[in-house]
Amino acid sequence: MKELHTGKLYWPVTLDDTLEYEPLRTNKKTQVAIIGGGMSGTICAAEFVKSGLSTIMVERGQVSGGSTSANTGMLQFCNDIMLTDLIDQIGEHNAQLFYRACKDAVDSLEKAASSLPVDVDFIRRSSLYYASTEQDLPKLKEEFEALSACGLEVEFWTPEQIEAHFPFRKSGAIVTHGDAEVNPYQFVNAVADAAARAGLEIHENTDVVSHETLPNGLHLLKTANGCEIEAEHVVYAVGYEPEELRGKLVKAELNRSFVIVTGVQPDLQSWHERYLVWETARPYLYMRTTIDGRVVVGGLDEEIEQPLHSGKERMKRSQKLLQKMQALFPQLKAPIEFEWNGTFGDSRDHLPFIGADPSWSNVYYCLGYGGNGTVYSMIAAELLCCLIHGKEHPLTEIVKLNRQSLSKV
Repeated sequence: MKELHTGKLYWPVTLDDTLEYEPLRTNKKTQVAIIGGGMSGTICAAEFVKSGLSTIMVERGQVSGGSTSANTGMLQFCNDIMLTDLIDQIGEHNAQLFYRACKDAVDSLEKAASSLPVDVDFIRRSSLYYASTEQDLPKLKEEFEALSACGLEVEFWTPEQIEAHFPFRKSGAIVTHGDAEVNPYQFVNAVADAAARAGLEIHENTDVVSHETLPNGLHLLKTANGCEIEAEHVVYAVGYEPEELRGKLVKAELNRSFVIVTGVQPDLQSWHERYLVWETARPYLYMRTTIDGRVVVGGLDEEIEQPLHSGKERMKRSQKLLQKMQALFPQLKAPIEFEWNGTFGDSRDHLPFIGADPSWSNVYYCLGYGGNGTVYSMIAAELLCCLIHGKEHPLTEIVKLNRQSLSKV
């Protein structure tokens, strides 16, 4: 199993008890088999069951145990690729369609969270996207105009407005309204529990080792312990593990990012309305607060796939993140209590991989590459549900695995 993170994670300590699901021990038949029990697999499974599809989700470890545990829980409709750049890449109509779909996905995530019987710390937030340097300001203003033209709720703040709301001054910033934050670990576990109660079959510690198509067109999955699942449709929701893809279709780059979570800050009054904060630099710094008053800070991305094992080297990055946070918020003095380093993936055109395998009937992929993985997981759930039911979805051509935009990068 690929190692996806190292260090001391924060989110798992916020949930005392998680349900355990028995490994698969008998042969099964189902309409849909999902391989992967993280954010994307679980959201897809819940959507499929809600639409009436019999669904089995298998996870070779534990539900929410992979990249989900290292997710920072920032839910934004803006993406790593600016709307202006996406327009250049795929045209204005499709770029606007994609950005509006991201906004709708945040709304859908709110509905999903509010339907759960437990609180998963889903809170609506606005975001501050500031110019890292004076040179970034013209591009940021263009981005503001593009977002406004797309019908998204945004403001442009001057240095004076930023300084009036935060303890720092920047040359300009876009404020986006309609974003959110969530505890990703609590969310995935609660969604899985609710879906299981609604009919989803979940099997942890179940490793699929082979996948073949039968003469009748059905798919046969075999597990490491010799059990079989016969399914009409198979969805691979395997996160940042591209070697698992039997179709070998994905053009992606795997990098690593660093995250710290501070102790509880005694006073967050200077952090205006607990906005999500990020910047135009690439790689970028990103920050949010937690329900109990901690600060989550991430960034310092490196073009290396393997998580960093050296605690001493991780601490150097962690201290640098803390310094960057305190440069913006000097009064926040609580020390680092959690720190980790995780693998993340980004496609070459900065869009997720969602859709059917072009050469393998009724096989689908749900791979939320990029900094907006949870939002992409929600988009994937709705899109794949449409495809399995034989319906059209407006984003199909934009995010499919053999899309034209991949040939241009």
